Amino acid sequence: MPTELIPELHKPVTPAGLFTTRAEVALHGMYEISKVLAIPARLESTLSNVLTLLSSFLEMSHGLIALLDENGEPNVVVGSGWTERNAKSHFELLPQLAIGQIVATKMPLVVENVANDPLFEDWVAAEHWGDAPRISFIGVPIKEREKVIGTLTIDRISDGRTSFKFDEDVRFLAMIANLVGQTVRLHDVINRDRQRLMGEQRRLEKKLSETVKPTRDPGMRMRGIVGESDAIHSVLDKIKVVARSNSTVLLRGESGTGKELFARATHDLSERKKGPFVKLNCAALPESVLESELFGHEKGAFTGAVTQRKGRFELANGGTLFLDEIGEISPSFQAKLLRVLQEGEFERVGGMKTIKVDVRLVAATNKNLEEAVTKGEFRADLYYRINVITILLPALRERREDVFPLAQEFLKRFNTEHGTQLTFTGSARGVLEGCFFPGNVRELENCVRRTATLSQEANIVADDFACRNDDCLSSTLWKGAVETAAPFNIIHRPTVSGMPGPGRMADSVASASVNTPAGISPASCPEAETCTVLNGDGQSERERLVDAMERAGWVQAKAARILNLTPRQIGYALRKHKIPIKKF
Repeated sequence: MPTELIPELHKPVTPAGLFTTRAEVALHGMYEISKVLAIPARLESTLSNVLTLLSSFLEMSHGLIALLDENGEPNVVVGSGWTERNAKSHFELLPQLAIGQIVATKMPLVVENVANDPLFEDWVAAEHWGDAPRISFIGVPIKEREKVIGTLTIDRISDGRTSFKFDEDVRFLAMIANLVGQTVRLHDVINRDRQRLMGEQRRLEKKLSETVKPTRDPGMRMRGIVGESDAIHSVLDKIKVVARSNSTVLLRGESGTGKELFARATHDLSERKKGPFVKLNCAALPESVLESELFGHEKGAFTGAVTQRKGRFELANGGTLFLDEIGEISPSFQAKLLRVLQEGEFERVGGMKTIKVDVRLVAATNKNLEEAVTKGEFRADLYYRINVITILLPALRERREDVFPLAQEFLKRFNTEHGTQLTFTGSARGVLEGCFFPGNVRELENCVRRTATLSQEANIVADDFACRNDDCLSSTLWKGAVETAAPFNIIHRPTVSGMPGPGRMADSVASASVNTPAGISPASCPEAETCTVLNGDGQSERERLVDAMERAGWVQAKAARILNLTPRQIGYALRKHKIPIKKF
């Protein structure tokens, strides 16, 4: 038998050379085919791979799997090498009369020579064999309980010298048909479940859109959520509606947008608020530890398990379980998690007792799950299970009016922890409101704490921030993003006439004396300083920049000193106006 390459396994399989008895070949064949059926993929592709693998264990020419509709008519026919383009051609190879007999009798059909059987009189596929001495046919039903939902058929060419044991082949094909039937049934369950979940998602989304926008609840601040922007209140309004049901919620957004706080708000606004709120970061633990953390373990289940321990699912019974970074769990563990979400039951690691729980799941991720499903990194059935209600959390740059209130809250916490009385000046507010903050709220808190820690006086000014001293490592992250954001203008660093530089005494005077033109906000400046636009003498911004570069001999550092800017701002402005750098 020639060696065949199996697409799903990517390795040659030669059963005849590896096994001495047909029983061993059949056992190994069932094992390999069961592995193919366990791989999450499109049903047609999976069945095609089964036939490709089956040809390595049986001396067969062609094989077909036909699935029937409610009326008993074939609606899916798959052969080896199935694709969307050749799908129709497989229907033409199907022996209709033979399939009809298998479905009607619910029994296997064996024909040693199709040329002598009336069931194959009009079989178009027989023409492809030409002068073959004899063509034999074997077909078995694929059943769901007692109902035939499809057929598995093979044909082979006999040269008269090879003897086939049809009874053993029928038994082997019947076992494969049973595995295929279970897989088809599982796909049907998943599709029905997906349709139900999508219907529920549409219903809830419609309810959200029809709900009158409620009044803003200042009490949300008590739950740790600070902000009065439209973006943040839009999210809170959705959470108030979603919290009334027990549907799974998926929080999506960039890292640092406060997913845990919104998960807690979902719990606090629900009828489960008196129950436990349990959280777990899935990305922080390896798979072996994650299983124990979620499901618990029995005493002696593994080395170090000296006592029985309840898992997070069990601890969250009657309440809410928040799984952060759910997109980072491994595919093998996704299957274990899916069962708990579908059935509401699990066993502890090392245990035999099935435990049922009533848990409302809130999951969060900053990963593109749709792309992960396409690449096979995330199970499609789990995706549909957790993606019932999706809430997108806005990035901090999309709610700039919340930046300063958040910064004040973080500074208040810092003062409470350290017994200080630090405050922000007007120029400090300009720096905060103009920063891009790619790390969102988390980065803002770190920025406030760093600045407060290093501040020498009670009033925090613009020059206390790292970005004003070319010491902001985060600038390497948001440098490219700023170039694609709203246009910014060439600006002056705030100074006062007669003063040696922008110091603390001059800060309040400078921040009060600088007038920002209408339509220009601090957010439009690359380093978020209180600034003026260099267009007071009638020159355009580009002309003023080119003039300074000419006077400086196209040395950016010198041009920065002429315009009283930082070299980094000059670089931003040159890229913005697409001014080529002249070299001498």
